Amino acid sequence: MPLTARSAALAGFTQTLKALDAILDKMVAQATERKIDPAVLLSSRLSPDMLPFTRQIQLACDFAKNAAARVSGAENPKFPDEETTVPELKARIAKVLAFVAAADDAALDAGLAKDVTFPRGPSATVTMKGETYLTRFAVPNFYFHATTAYAILRENGIQIGKSDFLHGVLDA
Repeated sequence: MPLTARSAALAGFTQTLKALDAILDKMVAQATERKIDPAVLLSSRLSPDMLPFTRQIQLACDFAKNAAARVSGAENPKFPDEETTVPELKARIAKVLAFVAAADDAALDAGLAKDVTFPRGPSATVTMKGETYLTRFAVPNFYFHATTAYAILRENGIQIGKSDFLHGVLDA
């Protein structure tokens, strides 16, 4: 069976977004047990010059959503970055999971050979082939932000491990 855009990238996006959703539940449970306001964790950073946890989740969601839309040529929904609570972050993850699941497989695969143009900064755009965009830009950025979100929680003492990050991989 040939490798497809869904199996090469979107399946991993789905698995990792589900893992982040489950990690949010563990974060809330442990924060409650330790009498920590979850808002403190949501605003935590690994370093002062890095984005906070909430923004890491938003960006992981954006890279998954944007990749599915841009490569398939589908309308790219806009999600304003307004989440400030765990339920709001979980709702964003759910919206992205639904969008990625609905992506047209034939359009995704066809899009690998087409040009993808996307914004890079406030006034510039970049164009590359869909395959390059997906494998060398969208996927690495997605995992950077997902991993950073995970690391922020670990740095703050939330007891999660590699099996939490790889949620569901052994069940596939």
